[in-house]
Amino acid sequence: MMHDEQFTQKPVDLPLIRRLIGYTRPYRKLIVVLALLMLLSTFLELLRPYVLKIAIDDHINGLYKPMAVVAADDPRDGFLFEGEKYLRLPVQETGDAQIAKTPEGYVLRRLGAADRVLNEEELRIFRAQDPIRLFQLGGVFLVAILIKFLSDYLQVLWLNRTSQSIILEIRQSTFSHILGRSLRFFDKQATGRLVTRVTNDTENLNEMYTSVLLNLIRDVLLLIGIILVMLRMDLRLALMSLSITPVILLMSVFFRKKIRDNFRRSRSKLSAINANLSENISGMSVTQAFGKEEKVFGKFHTMNRDYLDIAREEVFLFSVFRPSVEMIRSLGIALLLWFGGAHVMGGLLEFGVLYAFIDYLQRFFEPILDLTEQYNILQSAMASSERIFQVLDTDEAIPAPARPKPFNARRGRIVFDKVWFAYDDENWVLQDISFVIEPGQTVAFVGATGAGKTSIINLMARYYDIQKGRITIDGVDIRDMDLNALRKEIGVVLQDVFMFSGTIRDNILVGKPDASCEEMIEVSRYVNADPFIRRLPHGYDEKVMERGVTLSSGERQLLAFARTLLADPAILVLDEATASIDTNTELYIQDALQKISRDRTTIAIAHRLSTIQSADRIFVLAKGHLVEQGTHDELLRENGLYSILHRLQAQTQAS
Repeated sequence: MMHDEQFTQKPVDLPLIRRLIGYTRPYRKLIVVLALLMLLSTFLELLRPYVLKIAIDDHINGLYKPMAVVAADDPRDGFLFEGEKYLRLPVQETGDAQIAKTPEGYVLRRLGAADRVLNEEELRIFRAQDPIRLFQLGGVFLVAILIKFLSDYLQVLWLNRTSQSIILEIRQSTFSHILGRSLRFFDKQATGRLVTRVTNDTENLNEMYTSVLLNLIRDVLLLIGIILVMLRMDLRLALMSLSITPVILLMSVFFRKKIRDNFRRSRSKLSAINANLSENISGMSVTQAFGKEEKVFGKFHTMNRDYLDIAREEVFLFSVFRPSVEMIRSLGIALLLWFGGAHVMGGLLEFGVLYAFIDYLQRFFEPILDLTEQYNILQSAMASSERIFQVLDTDEAIPAPARPKPFNARRGRIVFDKVWFAYDDENWVLQDISFVIEPGQTVAFVGATGAGKTSIINLMARYYDIQKGRITIDGVDIRDMDLNALRKEIGVVLQDVFMFSGTIRDNILVGKPDASCEEMIEVSRYVNADPFIRRLPHGYDEKVMERGVTLSSGERQLLAFARTLLADPAILVLDEATASIDTNTELYIQDALQKISRDRTTIAIAHRLSTIQSADRIFVLAKGHLVEQGTHDELLRENGLYSILHRLQAQTQAS
């Protein structure tokens, strides 16, 4: 089993990212629209503080700004008062006049002239434009909020729909790839790990597509926009505000590496827990039979504690990082208030600019925190994508021929010609095996455990490929046949029958999903399964629990016969199919087998030699070699291995 995954150690794996982005190609147009909407949202988010800055400086506090006095016919926008036009200037400039609020009221002060107290009507002249402009700016602010709401809504809606479609494709392609692997692949993989690949890991990718890809662009654009706006408003204040950025960046780099390593260990440990759970739940009967519950729980407890330690480390990293960023943000705002406030009081800076800077600085830290969060999600997705692509890049599949050759399994002979096979390419399981099975024959393979009997069946159905020699059916090498067509002609009934969750009907129809109810009942009668099915409360619609645990082993075998016979294969394989069945049930099956094997090739693998005595030919295997072959009587006369096995079983039954 593969219990440990290997991951790259790159901070950002560009080939992986390119591969993930490749899944977005069918949605290019929609992604362009989403990017434009994101640009719009970023612009509107930058606009709001600037609108408030204009409202404060130019209109709420605009009355107190220095003013230039020009001729009444000057084309610039200003206030006409006593035959002259007053133009508002930036607070840093020195003007010809300025309005101040004193205990006596609002006073107009002009260079070289006495102060003049303004009455209500005169004051309204200098305020004439402010209410209108404030109303206009309020409208702009409200429209910006509404448009941003609509833009954000469409982004969330379309992004999630696109992400779900992408994840559907990845999940389906992953499972489809798994379905196409050879049994050699599954020999090396834990079931729980493969389940994690198709479920948990694809869900991590979903979070990346919804939370990272476009939001990452938005946050980068927002950061750039904030920096540019701050530099444009006031260079000194911008440089002072951004002076804390290097500290944040250094912290982010440090914690980013720690968090990435933590994510990888977390995912690897979770995968191991899933594999352990799957294995132990599947083998619960063995665990309880040997009283190993305490040991199994102890192992699970240890793995769970390890996962808890990793989770606590993650909590610690975030509990340090986030408050640290918040503290630095607060220090930055305090520094801005001290420096900017002094400039406002000194008349060197407008209050609206200081307000906008504080707003922008607070917004500046949000994308930094978001980028860190997104990086964490990206790292989780990178780890998950590595694991998914490890599966997708596994090439342990049975190669399909470019041009499959036709064959007739009902008429064709099955020939093993000097076949050599090993599961690990080193230890030979079958060595120089040669035999012929004629069409319509009933043959049997016998031998001790590990002799290679089941391996022959696996090779015949091409679950594995041989290293040497060739296997032919109807004169055609099975490697030149369409794989699905080959396997449809071979019906295998195993000793350990697997039942799917569903109904009795569903499990029988696995053999032929489009079969009629009459066909299903007919094959059930053939194998004598119909009587016990009709005794069930819901008959053929009786629910079957996972792996068929509510049925006896004999009942499961009868259902396996029914679904295999419904498929009507040309070659019927019985891999110790009657080993776990009581004598009465076996008699029913033997009767059915005699009926259905008349026009098809039947291959039996059995430990109980009494079940194969009528076979047309018996092949005896020992340590991967074919040592004897013949009929039951011929092999007894040879007085070889088969004869020894027969005598031993006869003595055992007699005793």
